[in-house]
Amino acid sequence: MKPKLAEFGEGIKIALHALSANKLRTVLTTLGIFIGVIVVTVIISVIQGLNHYISGELSGLGSNTLYISKMPWFITSYEKYIEYIKRKDITEDDYKYVLKYANLADAVAPEIDTRGTVKYENKSLDRVRIRGTTDAFMSTANAMPETGRFFTLAEVDYRRPICVIGSEVADGLFKDDNPLGKRIKVASNHYRVVGVLKKRGAILGDSQDDMVLIPYTIFQKQYGSKRTVTIQVKSEDPDRMNDMIDQLEGVMRRSRGLEVDQENNFAINQQSQLMDIYNNLTRVLWIVLIGIGSISLIVGGIGIMNIMLVSVTERTREIGIRKALGAKKRIIMWQFLVESMFISSIGVILGVLVSVGLATLVHSATKLPVHISTWVLFLAVGFTVTIGLFFGLYPASKAARLDPIEALRYE
Repeated sequence: MKPKLAEFGEGIKIALHALSANKLRTVLTTLGIFIGVIVVTVIISVIQGLNHYISGELSGLGSNTLYISKMPWFITSYEKYIEYIKRKDITEDDYKYVLKYANLADAVAPEIDTRGTVKYENKSLDRVRIRGTTDAFMSTANAMPETGRFFTLAEVDYRRPICVIGSEVADGLFKDDNPLGKRIKVASNHYRVVGVLKKRGAILGDSQDDMVLIPYTIFQKQYGSKRTVTIQVKSEDPDRMNDMIDQLEGVMRRSRGLEVDQENNFAINQQSQLMDIYNNLTRVLWIVLIGIGSISLIVGGIGIMNIMLVSVTERTREIGIRKALGAKKRIIMWQFLVESMFISSIGVILGVLVSVGLATLVHSATKLPVHISTWVLFLAVGFTVTIGLFFGLYPASKAARLDPIEALRYE
């Protein structure tokens, strides 16, 4: 066993010596692998970063919450948009019907939205989201007060002029003052602040802290009842989601008086639909990534094979001498495979290092989320071994098969 190890070690030394003797050629040969690794690693890092970002953003919608609305969240064409916009609005009666008959739901809340100006003394905020809802919104939207409380169902029924505000509104109007008990002006009406929501961040760039929540009954009184309602429905058991969707479809069809042969004139949306749409879009990017990376790596591999064939030709006499002195085929083959793998490994290592720097630069310059997984590094090592072995195999076998007598006579 020891002689074999010594032979392989000698093969590695000879291979490294040959590479160091032709530094420029070695560097130029690695360029194809180098560029391919950079393209693959940077694109994977950006796409993974976007995946983490989108998943985090959409988690704010709640994976166990369904949204019954007039239109689906994703519309495939302008013609479909025109078709959906003509649908009958989702009404308060629909909300009450769902609240009464959707027994698989743990919480049901209406949601009516507009935007307006909110004032307190001499301070004002424009285009704040004004949202009418009920106390169930705490559960369906995971909107818990950080200070104070939420309004109650009785306060909704009696149209009390009270509100719960987002942290962004609280900071903009009150700064360090305690907003609880203060009266703010929303459009033309005054509302007493009873609670401030915990900071929730943004969902796809839409701030969830720039809002004022008021009872939907007083919202309808102030802004009119001719507005479509979004019905939020939550189940605490994720295993019941499909059953709840089926039940909600039946309940809504009865509420809206649809016949058996009539299509739904409403949509049931959920977070997973947005993730499916996003995944379908990024799937195209993955295909492009695989194509670009494969072409770059194949071109790099062909470059390695070409240089290794040149190297075999240049060192024919050396191979003949080594064989004449007793070197076996496996040792000659090992020597050239080591050269091939070292060339590819140089390209991969440099490519990974440069990719990490470029990914960091992209994040700093554009604020695009970047995520570099350890599996990408293992993938790079796999590429090194695969490309080095595959594209070095033919030149190595050609060198190993050379006849020592013919090789010694080669000029």
